[in-house]
Amino acid sequence: MKQYQKLLLGFVLGVVIGLIGYYSFPEKAFPFMTTVTGFLTLVGAVFLRLIFMVVVPLLVSALMLGVYELGKGRSLGNVAKKSLAFTLLLSFMAVIIAVGLTNILQPGVGVTFDKEALAKNQGVLTISKNVEAAKNKPWYQYFIDLIPQNPVDSAARAFGGEIIALMMFSLIFGYALSMTVKDEEHPFIKVLDTIFNASLKIIEWAMMLAPFGIFAIVFNTTYRMGAGFLQNVAYFAGVVVLGLLIQQFVVYGLCLKIFARTNPWQFFKGCQEVYVYAFSTASSNATLPIALECAEKTLKLPGKIARFVLTCGASANQNGTALFEGVVVLFLAQVYGISLSFENQLVVVLMSVLAGVGTAGVPGGSLPLIAILCVSVGVPAEGMGLILGVDRFLDMCRTTLNVSGDLVITKLVSANVTEEDVKAAGNIEC
Repeated sequence: MKQYQKLLLGFVLGVVIGLIGYYSFPEKAFPFMTTVTGFLTLVGAVFLRLIFMVVVPLLVSALMLGVYELGKGRSLGNVAKKSLAFTLLLSFMAVIIAVGLTNILQPGVGVTFDKEALAKNQGVLTISKNVEAAKNKPWYQYFIDLIPQNPVDSAARAFGGEIIALMMFSLIFGYALSMTVKDEEHPFIKVLDTIFNASLKIIEWAMMLAPFGIFAIVFNTTYRMGAGFLQNVAYFAGVVVLGLLIQQFVVYGLCLKIFARTNPWQFFKGCQEVYVYAFSTASSNATLPIALECAEKTLKLPGKIARFVLTCGASANQNGTALFEGVVVLFLAQVYGISLSFENQLVVVLMSVLAGVGTAGVPGGSLPLIAILCVSVGVPAEGMGLILGVDRFLDMCRTTLNVSGDLVITKLVSANVTEEDVKAAGNIEC
């Protein structure tokens, strides 16, 4: 059985057995289920920790090596410009799909709820605190925060919102290496390469546990939520999923066909393992090691370009998140009966694209930014309490699109750099 089939089997069994447990063995009536879920929490946590513990060394080494190898061949500028161009193009397409679908299908019309109870929801209160903290920052502070004062501290707090600052340090340091280190056999370059390969080896070990880890995570999620968690806002969730599917199979498919002259279905088939992993973990950063391995070994993309695009894309290319943010803001406007003008919807489009670029690649990383976006166009942010019940499921869906977008952009960039760029970068054939 192939690895992606094992992952898919673990996911399906987690859903099926989790639902059976939810309806047949509720925790209050069957105390032994506490032990079962506790053990599965351990299995899932060990699996995820194995992945998360190498994200920082892998990201730093991969990004430094990628920028160093591209920079010394003077092809960094071309790769970076094409990466940014394709990222913005796909993000704009995603948000336009979101705005178009939400205006046509109107999932928020007719939704009724207790506004007072919603405002007291603990999840809403937490988001509100994050929004207040963000609103108190002067505009220039956002640019200052991109440059870390202490890269070691940023590495330690990478999963608390500092990962983009750590990436910025790696980009600058990698480019400085390309300007100062002329010997490819330099000890420091060898150290970075060793760290990168050692991190991939740990990922190989983690993938042996992956089917069991995914089963454990999905079982616990399903057992706690059951099948009814979608009922209240099923239409909204359906609009989001429809938008994600259009972006994945229509937009990505056409881009691969037009810009990379590649069969989209063969490309998507090669990414199956990455999709299952992204869906199960709901984290672009946790999926980064698997995506890197897939890009180099399965898709046969240039290693140095893949390292640069994928490591940046894990936090800077969030197509699925941008689409989700667009749908949420318009959905809540419809729920509250607020008619957004064309100008306001244009603001939603632009801010969703920018927010998608700045969203942390961890579960739930988009919620504070969505709240800020709601406030900016006059939509009550506490309405987000309506979607918290389905956010985990939709987070899994949009993370899959985010990671798929990173791989698609890697392919598009690789197909559109000149032979001179690739040779200058020291193209790796895997």
